[in-house]
Amino acid sequence: MSAGPLPPVGEAEVDLRDQFSSMQGLLVLSMLMTEAGDEQRILQLASTAVPSLDASRLHGVYVLGEGWRPPQRRSAHEQLDAELEAQLAVLSSAGGPVAIVGDDWGWAYPLRSLEGHFGFMLIGRPAAPSPGTQFLLRVLAQQTGIAVANARLHARERAKTAELRTANAALASTVGALERSTAVHDRLTSTAASGEGLDGIATALHELTGYAVVIEDRTGNLIASAGTPPADPYPLMGFEARERWLAQVRTGEHAVHSGGRLVAIASPRDDVVGVLALVDPDGSAAEDDRTALEHGATVLAMELARLQSVADTELRLGRDLVDQLLAGTASTQVLEHARGLGFDVARPHRVFAMTAADLDRRHVELLQVVRRAAVSVDAPALVVARGPTVLLLVDTAVDEDGLVGAVARYMGGEICRIGVGGACRSVADFPRSQREAEVALRMLHIAGRQAGVSHYDDLGVYRLLAEVQDPDSIEQFVRHWLGPLLDYDAERHTELVTTLSRYLEMGGSYDATADAVAVHRSTLKYRLQRIRDISGVDISDPGARFNLELATRALATLRAVREPGTEGG
Repeated sequence: MSAGPLPPVGEAEVDLRDQFSSMQGLLVLSMLMTEAGDEQRILQLASTAVPSLDASRLHGVYVLGEGWRPPQRRSAHEQLDAELEAQLAVLSSAGGPVAIVGDDWGWAYPLRSLEGHFGFMLIGRPAAPSPGTQFLLRVLAQQTGIAVANARLHARERAKTAELRTANAALASTVGALERSTAVHDRLTSTAASGEGLDGIATALHELTGYAVVIEDRTGNLIASAGTPPADPYPLMGFEARERWLAQVRTGEHAVHSGGRLVAIASPRDDVVGVLALVDPDGSAAEDDRTALEHGATVLAMELARLQSVADTELRLGRDLVDQLLAGTASTQVLEHARGLGFDVARPHRVFAMTAADLDRRHVELLQVVRRAAVSVDAPALVVARGPTVLLLVDTAVDEDGLVGAVARYMGGEICRIGVGGACRSVADFPRSQREAEVALRMLHIAGRQAGVSHYDDLGVYRLLAEVQDPDSIEQFVRHWLGPLLDYDAERHTELVTTLSRYLEMGGSYDATADAVAVHRSTLKYRLQRIRDISGVDISDPGARFNLELATRALATLRAVREPGTEGG
């Protein structure tokens, strides 16, 4: 199989690119607003930009205590404006939905400055916008508020210079806050535009605030920092605790103090993609530090969206190569493709197959976790998701314990099921190693284990049974020894075969078996008697017990080989 052309760009990737492009445009627009220095010019720039955001319409800007901007509005708007003012009067400083005549969707976005909330920007649309468009509209309102506040401060400074000579200290403080706000805006904007990445964002925010800075992904893993080195190992919450914490800190649009840190969420769409925090154990961060943090969160959201787009592209290219390797294709094009991705197929490799303990919520996250874990142990690897299973192709020289430990650590301490195939000496061995890894993984499920690592090479008799060329002969052996019990279980929905298997595995110990199958000792005795009666076999006879144990293991092997997908159970 030769490598085909690259697949077309997906709609999600195009949306991410479009959103990133729109964010760059908004950054340029915010620079123009800051440089304009005139409130009317700033509002004109904002009004011009709104229609470009997916056919949105700027209905007007309302300033608290002052009214609509511009004040010379048509008389036809008077009744509508009065109705809108009544709606705005009950909104919090976070803004919210409003009813605008002529539009099916309307929203009041708050305008803020360092001094606090001072008005709303009202946007109307014929239909509700996408989450990406809502994010862009919120950023536009944020930048407009800052620019208007800056322009007003400049205007007041020019108009009242003579009057404020007696208040030089207060003026110096105000000018200092304005210069700091502008410096924060310019520094973080230039960081985003120059491609300094996550480390650049963390460093810029540290230099602007003087506080140590940490950047975490959604699950709490440290991905960048600046200032005081973070704890090693970095503390991680469990999955449930992390989700509850994120829900708490997302209740408002402002940064919040939590656990000795001032925290802001990076969220370009509805979902959280990262966390930006100042390490502030005594709660001494000032309002301008909070503003710098919130600006940083906006820039971080843009950078994480860009990185996700790049990662998705790399993942797609890697997935194409994995498909070819797992098919045993060793063409020149495949080998060149592998070298281009830094994957030396000439070295021995093996295949890992993994599933998360909680598949409903975690199998998508597991793919990212496995990729990050491979990077953390310097393991050149290829990772791909096949339904709920993540396949990892990795060099046999990699520290397996370190890799498994990194996966557990990034999953918040929750280890997953991992099946490990035999070594691959050539590309032709990859299909065999994949099959072995998946068999080892399914054996964990069949054994009732929620977590752990199973090596195909260590499966013992299970491995011998899995490699038998004629599985029908194994099935005949199983039917001979377990047929009546299997039929009884199927008809009565009982678990006699499972009970027998555990009893034999526990060496005939009643107490250990009762614990393993979670029944009372008297219930176990009753089941064993039923097994004797139905099967007609004396399970105390050593020869019979050997054959019964071999039959139960053969049954488990048949299920692992013939029933793909049981690893997700």
